[in-house]
Amino acid sequence: MSRLIRLIIIVGLLGGFVLGVCGAMLYIISGGQPIDWVQKQFAQFTLASRVDDLNRASLPGDTTPLRFTINPGDTPRIIGQNLVSAGLIEDAGLFVDYVRANEIDRQLQAATYFLSRGQNLREIAASLQDASASQIRFGFAEGTRLEQIAALIDSPDYRPYFLFSGTEFLSVVGLGAAGQLDLSLLQAWGIPPSASLEGFLYPDTYSLSPNTTAVDLRNTLLANFQQRVSPQLIADAAAQGLSLYQVVTLASIIQREALHADEHPLIASAYRNRLQIGMKLDADPTIQYAIGFRDGTWWPRITAAEYTSVVHPYNTYLNTGFPPGPIASPGLSAIQAAVYPAESAYFFFRADCRSDGYHDFAVTYEEHLANGC
Repeated sequence: MSRLIRLIIIVGLLGGFVLGVCGAMLYIISGGQPIDWVQKQFAQFTLASRVDDLNRASLPGDTTPLRFTINPGDTPRIIGQNLVSAGLIEDAGLFVDYVRANEIDRQLQAATYFLSRGQNLREIAASLQDASASQIRFGFAEGTRLEQIAALIDSPDYRPYFLFSGTEFLSVVGLGAAGQLDLSLLQAWGIPPSASLEGFLYPDTYSLSPNTTAVDLRNTLLANFQQRVSPQLIADAAAQGLSLYQVVTLASIIQREALHADEHPLIASAYRNRLQIGMKLDADPTIQYAIGFRDGTWWPRITAAEYTSVVHPYNTYLNTGFPPGPIASPGLSAIQAAVYPAESAYFFFRADCRSDGYHDFAVTYEEHLANGC
């Protein structure tokens, strides 16, 4: 009996030694993370038989952006379950196995993402490692009016990304919205509190947070305008008897008149010459602004009769001086031209006959007529 006991003890010691050696080897091989290593090996074994599942999207070809959020502290299993709930993947366990086997389970970043059902599980896992890629790229061109920005927000290209509508955006930039701003800013820029922010939303391409609100977007556009327009320009305008509001108003007309930025100073010169002698601006874009949306555009073609038939404060064929405010968002080139126009004797200009987007300029009305095609 004692011999049997000794045998059992010896076997036990040998078994313990072998297990100890195996454990030590496993510890070394796993880099000190034996449990994670075993789980990873098991996950890799599972994935080997599920390649088709990894490469299959839940709705192939669908590119509709879906908002998906990883909250701080979410584990891969929670993330996988939320992906299933959103209809983005079909198997939460497969997601966990994939990120674990590829050692990206700790690379998943807490953020809001825009994913689609057209992405497969591999692509979704890759997207969830880069929060910066989920910024909203939003931009609009020089010469865009407020309503066009709002329409852009509501367009299929952007609506899935924003948490607010174009109507909500107009409520913080439309008529009376200037009164929501700091009084010192209104005074510095010469904006009436009852006015809209037309003209002061700088046209550019922006990288926005997925959680941007209508007010956030407004403030971002205004901040860019403030950064672009230097205090020196404002001071130089004031020295000429012009408020920044008047400058932006004139610049918005220049922007809508010119297809080419190199013409901004010369067009500005013609308008400044008209203002200096009390002549009406006679600017077609102001009539378009007064008419508003027609024929599928905010900048409709106008007839000669509408120069006088459109009775509106913005019609500069009927009213002398500046219109009540800007008609669109001008770029820096047009703003600078309004303050620093070219020196010329021109009072008139019209589109040239070469169809290249440039204008012919004239000193007298007779020369202006002669420039007609």
